[in-house]
Amino acid sequence: MHPALGRIRQETLGTPYEGDLYLVGGAVRDELLGFPHNTDFDLVTRQSAPDLARFLYERGASEIAPVTYERFGTAMVRVEGIDVELVTARKESYDEHSRKPNVEPATYEEDASRRDFTVNTLMRGVHDGDLKDPLGKGQDDLQARVLRTPLDPAATFHDDPLRMLRAVRFRWKLHFQPAPGLYESIRATRERLRIISLERVRDELLKMLALPDADHALRDLMELGLLDIFAPEFRPMVGCTQGSYHHLDVWDHSLLVLRNAGPADPILALAALLHDVGKPATRFVDDEGNVRFFGHESVGAEMTRELLRRLKLPQREVDLVATLVRNHMRLGSSPEFTAAAARRLVRDLDGEVERLLQLVEADANGLKAGVRVLDLAPIRARLEDVRLATPRETLESPLSGQEIMELRQLPPGREVGRLKQVLTEMVLDGTLAPDDKEGAKAALERI
Repeated sequence: MHPALGRIRQETLGTPYEGDLYLVGGAVRDELLGFPHNTDFDLVTRQSAPDLARFLYERGASEIAPVTYERFGTAMVRVEGIDVELVTARKESYDEHSRKPNVEPATYEEDASRRDFTVNTLMRGVHDGDLKDPLGKGQDDLQARVLRTPLDPAATFHDDPLRMLRAVRFRWKLHFQPAPGLYESIRATRERLRIISLERVRDELLKMLALPDADHALRDLMELGLLDIFAPEFRPMVGCTQGSYHHLDVWDHSLLVLRNAGPADPILALAALLHDVGKPATRFVDDEGNVRFFGHESVGAEMTRELLRRLKLPQREVDLVATLVRNHMRLGSSPEFTAAAARRLVRDLDGEVERLLQLVEADANGLKAGVRVLDLAPIRARLEDVRLATPRETLESPLSGQEIMELRQLPPGREVGRLKQVLTEMVLDGTLAPDDKEGAKAALERI
């Protein structure tokens, strides 16, 4: 037993909670599946969960004052460094246009019925360790690896539409098969997802992108019509053909690049998924029949910003993903990757060069077999040479704006900025050393 659960067990022995306190949900499910230890602890009781939270705090078991939600019968404590959710067994009813339920105390069977999937209704007694299957379906579905809702799926998804996204995520996290009718109910109920806050949608999307099979999850979201609800930018990518270098349309290619990029880095995963989002808007066929997408990286960067802002990602993360999308074609735009090009990349990407290289590699590996791809080895070598010779912070004009104003007797304004940019470009081209103030003064006289 985890130390947090052990402490709660010890503190509640000889109280009304003894024998009436159960671990429920993902931690029980993952234990039975043999997954690594899950410390996402949810405890359910027919007693008052807020009262239990206060009791644990008074006994010194909780390291924080409990966070309680009396209306919903829930509370959160922190025991042995682990956040533990406490819930009063309850049944819920919902208004048509709200995700906030009306709550009443309930039996364990009624509480299980309002949960998302049968495999998440299994309960483990905190005091005796006994396994409880209140609906009599959870263990069978777990063994059969079937994802099923406790009630009719239309009712379950109507009550909490976010469960439609969770169904897709759990399918590919657990590698379960959807029960008959589950996906059909999602298609029929998908419009109700609009009542869910975009922050909650974003969180589910990011959890999916963290899965090794994120590409399969995103394919399901597209086929079920869920992406159309919160990210309609993706739909035009389906069926958008790309010409001789590609064997896939833009959507399938993007999913392949997402798989190539891997799930470890959410910024890279988002960039992989969105790197070609601007292609449908820029597609045209030239007189020779070649498919072109001129400027798709710039258009895609702006579309990325709009989408990620809508999903309420932090602005810094929005900027990082948009920067990668805008620059993903940059390494293949010239026949030779010169030292000057390397300096400009280091300056412009500001610490994100490695992510860009990973994105470019994932993209190149998504091309049709036999197509010559960009060789990143000499590019990496050139970048390393530049990093050692001229760190990013030195890739600026040797003269400050104030120094330029004094030397040229200029007031603050655009001309000062223009002159400083000329000196910066000379540094990037390698014709002026980053610390060569005298050389910069001489160059300023010639400008």
